[in-house]
Amino acid sequence: MTERITDIETRVPHAGAMVLIEEVVSHDDSRITCRAETGRLEDHPLGRKGRLPASALAEYGAQAMAVHGSLLAAEDAPAREGRLVALPELELGIAALEAPAELIIHADRIGGSAMGEVYEFRVLSDDAMLARGRATIMFPSSGTAA
Repeated sequence: MTERITDIETRVPHAGAMVLIEEVVSHDDSRITCRAETGRLEDHPLGRKGRLPASALAEYGAQAMAVHGSLLAAEDAPAREGRLVALPELELGIAALEAPAELIIHADRIGGSAMGEVYEFRVLSDDAMLARGRATIMFPSSGTAA
């Protein structure tokens, strides 16, 4: 789908400055591409001393996954609370961002069920790979007995 989506705060379990994604560039049933601007790193909620640690880029991937899940859900379905439980194979192409940057975030759903989802993600800036990995998201039980 090529419709740009910008109501990100309604699609992630964060608010205010912790909403890192600015827009969905494209998505379909198995993947999503998002765009984000880091803004001034001194003001970034995950920044440290004017730098953004590369490990923080995994949060951009996780938010892209959350947005993707909300886009796949039924229109009247409540947002599902998910927990990032595993981040294997995380590869960082830099130690930290030291200047504001435009980020492109790709997330590909590679499997899932009612219990959780597995995605692979990539975070790029100017076509340079900054971070990539695989993430497992689990959904807490609803508290109902089977």
